[in-house]
This record gives sequence, C-alpha cells and structure tokens, in this order.
Amino acid sequence: MKTAFRRTLLCVALALVASPAFAQSEESTPPSPFSQTVFFGDSLTDAGYFRPLLVQMLGPNGAVIGQFTNNPGYVWSQYMADYFHSNASTAWHGTGAPPPGPYTALDNGNNWAAGGARVSTDVVGTLGYIPSLQSQYAAYLATGHTVDPNALYTVWGGANDVFAAIGAYQVAYATTLGGGGTAAQADAAGQAAAGAIIMPAVTAQIGLVGALKTAGAQYVMVPTLPDMGLTPSAAAGGAPGVALAHGLSTGYNNALFGGLAGAGLHIIPVDTYHFLQEVVANPAEFGLTNVTGKACLTQPPPAGDSSLFCSPASMIPGSADTYLFADGVHPTQIAHRTLADLAVSMVDGPRQIAVLPHSAATVGYARAREVGSVITGFNGKQQDGMSWWANLRGDQQRFEDSIGFDGNGLTGSVGIGWRSGLLSYGLFGGYGQQNIDFGFRRGRFHQKDASLGGFVGWGGDSGLWANAQLSYTWLDYRVRRDVKLGNAVRSYDGSPNGDNLSVGGGIGWNFRHGPWQHGPVLNVLWQNIKVDGYAENSTQSTALTYPDQRFHSTIASAGWQGSYAINDHLVPYASVTWNREFKDQPAQVWASANSMPGSLPYAVPGLEFDQSYGMLMFGVRTKLLGLDVTTGTSLTFNQRGGGDASTFINLSGSF
Repeated sequence: MKTAFRRTLLCVALALVASPAFAQSEESTPPSPFSQTVFFGDSLTDAGYFRPLLVQMLGPNGAVIGQFTNNPGYVWSQYMADYFHSNASTAWHGTGAPPPGPYTALDNGNNWAAGGARVSTDVVGTLGYIPSLQSQYAAYLATGHTVDPNALYTVWGGANDVFAAIGAYQVAYATTLGGGGTAAQADAAGQAAAGAIIMPAVTAQIGLVGALKTAGAQYVMVPTLPDMGLTPSAAAGGAPGVALAHGLSTGYNNALFGGLAGAGLHIIPVDTYHFLQEVVANPAEFGLTNVTGKACLTQPPPAGDSSLFCSPASMIPGSADTYLFADGVHPTQIAHRTLADLAVSMVDGPRQIAVLPHSAATVGYARAREVGSVITGFNGKQQDGMSWWANLRGDQQRFEDSIGFDGNGLTGSVGIGWRSGLLSYGLFGGYGQQNIDFGFRRGRFHQKDASLGGFVGWGGDSGLWANAQLSYTWLDYRVRRDVKLGNAVRSYDGSPNGDNLSVGGGIGWNFRHGPWQHGPVLNVLWQNIKVDGYAENSTQSTALTYPDQRFHSTIASAGWQGSYAINDHLVPYASVTWNREFKDQPAQVWASANSMPGSLPYAVPGLEFDQSYGMLMFGVRTKLLGLDVTTGTSLTFNQRGGGDASTFINLSGSF
C-alpha cells in the first residue's frame, strides 16, 4: 500500500512540476533579448541542488520535493528563465562532500544556486556541503564556462549572512547583558557582532558583481534582500525579532547598493524589499489571503517546518496560491511567480519605452513618402500657378509576433504649392494620432504629432526629376505601462514630449513610351528624433524613470517605379524599392528604479529591427469633380519580425 501510494504521489508531483512550464509556454512571450540566463544564489533561487540527496534519504518521495517552496512548484528563477526562453535547471547537484570531493556538474543547467548559501563563506549543513556564491561562480568557470556578454546573470545572496548575523547579535547581546552590561551596551555589542558578518558579505557580493562585469558581463541582475522583518520566522521572535531582522536586512541593502553605486557598477536592480512591504500591506491585490502564516505543515524530523521537504501531502489545502509564505522565510509558488514578474518588468519596461522613437520614425517615413507623392503630382502639372492639396493617411505598425507592439493611426495634411517652369515648391502642415499597443498585455501609448515643412521639386520633358523636403514635427505621448505581477496588474502613466527633424530627397528618371512611364528611383530620408525622459507617476517597487532618448535614422531606398495612363483621368502607378536603414537602433536602453533613488541607472538590451527590407507602393491617379485625386497604399515585405503599411488619399486643385 505504501509503495503504491508513493508511486501515485510521485506521478502526480511530476505532472504538477511540468504544468507551470506548459502554462508559460502556452502564454506567448516576446523573444528574449538575452542569449541565456545564469543564476548564482541561495534557497530563494535554488532549483533542486539537494534533490538527489533527498532521493537517497527518502526514496521516491525525495523526487517530489527539493526546492524551497511548496513542492513541486517553481521558484522565481525558473519562471523568469522560462519567460526569457532560457532555463534555470540545476547546474550541479550536491553530494554532501565539498570540493575537491566529487560533485555532479550538469551540462545543460544554468542555475548554480544552493539552499543555505552565504555570499563568501562555504558552510556544511544537515545535507552536507553548501557552496557560497563565490564558490558557485568559481565552479561555473571551472567547468569550462566563460562569461557571456549577452547573457543575463543574477546574483542574489545575503539572506543567510543576515541569519548568521542575527545569531551573532543574539549571542553578543546575551553575553554582554549577562556580564552586567546595560541594554544599550548589549545592543552595541550585538550590532558590532552582526556587522562583522554583514560587511564582509556585502564586500564579497560587490566583488562578485565586479568580477562578472570585468569578465565581460553586460547585464547583471541584483535583487535586494526582502524586508526580513515581515517573515513568519521574524514574527516568531516578537517585536525584538521583527526589529532586528528588519534592521539588518535594511542595512545590508543600503550597504550593498551604496557600494555598487560607489564602485560605478550598473546593475539591474529588483526591489524585493519594498515589494514585500507592498504585498503585505495589500494582499488582496495579489489574490492572497494569508501573509503571516505558513502553507507547509510541520513534519517529523528531518523535515521539520522547512519547505524543502514540503509536498502536496504536507500542505494546508488551497494554500499554494493563497499564502505568501511556504515556511518561515520562503515564498509559495504564487509568490515566486510574482517575484519573477517583478524581475521581468525591470527588463521589459525600458524596452517598451524604446518603441516610442521607433514609432515616430515610422510615421515620419510615411509622411515623407506622402510628400514625395505630392511633389510627383506637382511635377506632372502642365500649367504654372498655385495649387492646394489635402491628404488623409492611415498608418499601421505591426510587430506583434516579435517585439510585441502593434497599432494604427490617422494623419491629416494640407499644403499649398507653386509650379513655375520646371520648378515646383510649397509648404505643408499636418496633424496625426497613433494608438499603439505594447503587446503581451503590457499597456499602450497614444502618439500625437504636428508637423510643418516645405518641399521643392524639379522635373521636365527630359525625364530627369529630383525633389527635396524638410519638416519639423512636435511629438506628444500619453503612455500607460501595465505590469503583470502574478494575479495583480499595476499601471503607470507618463506624458513625454519629443520632436523630429527630417530632411529627405529623391532623384530618378522617367522613360516614356506612349502611355507608359517608368524608371529608376532613389530616395534618402534622414531623421533626428528626440523623446524626452520622464518618471512614472509612482514610487512603487515596479515604477521606473527613463532618460531622454535620441534616435538618428537614415533610410535609403532604391528601385523602379512606373505608371500607365489608361486615359487622361485614370493612371495606375506602382513602385518597388529595397530599403536600407543605415543607423543602428541603440544597443542598450536605460532606466532607473523609482523606489531605489540611490541606485545607478541600468541598461538592458535595446530593440532590434530588420534594417533591410522591401517596400511596395501602388495606387491610382484620377480626376473627380475637377480635382486631382491620388490614392495609394505602401507596405513593407521581407521584413523580419513584422511590417508597416500605409494607405492614403490625396486631393488637389488649383486656385
């Protein structure tokens, strides 16, 4: 009976282990900006370092457990790695023996974290050797790995050093008080003993981050310690226990991030400290009903109350998704997923805002094509004089299968121009609005642009033609960024402004064969775009501030265009060009955490767009009620990850 029960429990657990991966896979996520994710840390990050030892100890039941949460749930590192299409599988397994004794290194694992790990001190626990974060990094290098500049590294430690510091404080306090000292003297002795543990750990963690950076790592994520005074373990010590855990974790964070800033180390911060405070203050926002108790029941030794041994059979029913804590210090699976969402938002946020200047460039390019079509119409007029024109254009941007955003908008333009001999020239103005969704339920932005510009064109019977245009655009954005945090969604607003100075020109030749006209065409558009930085309207742990963004775009297109005059009132036309963007998108985009004003701004990978693609434009020129009417559609093709399209109608007449 016991064997059958164990097998049944094992099968159920393995199915549950797989279920988070399936759920995340079914929910599409953007392509990862990182080549891989690599983790160094302690029990909060550990993906199963001790599991083989537990199998040896407990038999098949050991495979059900082995992570510091309500097993077989995921921890945050696994959720985040899954989002970035990487893995957080255990990189090695503990055997109970320290190096140079045997340990098992796994080929495909990226997670070097081990439960109970301190930052620089190797320790031996109930299950044997526990490598420090420094030893984890040393093993990473010793097993043939090199630092990958395009990977996301995570260095999260310090909690076990704080636990050690709490113990040292208590011993020093009791010793001093027992020796006749005052409470103030006992506290001073305790703080000194705790500081002797905390400060070397902080220094070592800064050194580990520095070593990664020196070796070439561009992206190192460093979460803060949570407010450890809010854990059930701290609460068990009463008000003094809460105050001590709160004070030491606060001090650790201040020293760590102050030291990182002082060393000039730009890291991706994840503010779990204030985030835990926010969750405890408003658990209902996250679908939680209990933020003080423990989901896992106390079991006989060696399990005790540790979530490492917690299985579905040893939990309060329904607590996996309603409790904050699995045991005295470790989160439940839903809390881990929420932590992963918090970490992901620190990467996604700056990359979402980087879409703003790209959208301005896309609309600016569509405007330039529209004005070019107007100049073509002026060049084709048979009489000198003054004319007017009005245009309505719809633009669509769709990259929902790659970066994620998509949307559309309308722009109206008016202008006047003059034709004198072979020369045409004029002025124009326009106003437009775009509504763009960031995709993957991450919010949206509303873009307004108002433009003024001028143009000049030349063309005659020889077949040669040329034109140029200059415009200035005022940009205005209304941004709403949605941050998914487990069951909660937070929204942050911002209203940056910007501008776009554009200069373009084209040249070509028309070969004439009766009603046919065709020939080569070459166009160039240069755009200088600036989007102002702004701070989101919150100081929560998920709110960000963004610096000014500048984007320089130089697009050249070469191809062939042609038209056929069916009669004087109906002229279909088309062109096909190959376009090349000669300016790269910014390699990195930046932000800073509003809840951590002392931390440095941080960088994440910028957006990548296909810089070479085709464009097809086609339409009809006709006459209606004495007016010249031009309709047209342009769309990109062979553009990796998405595409743009525009449709317009242009009316013109003479004064």
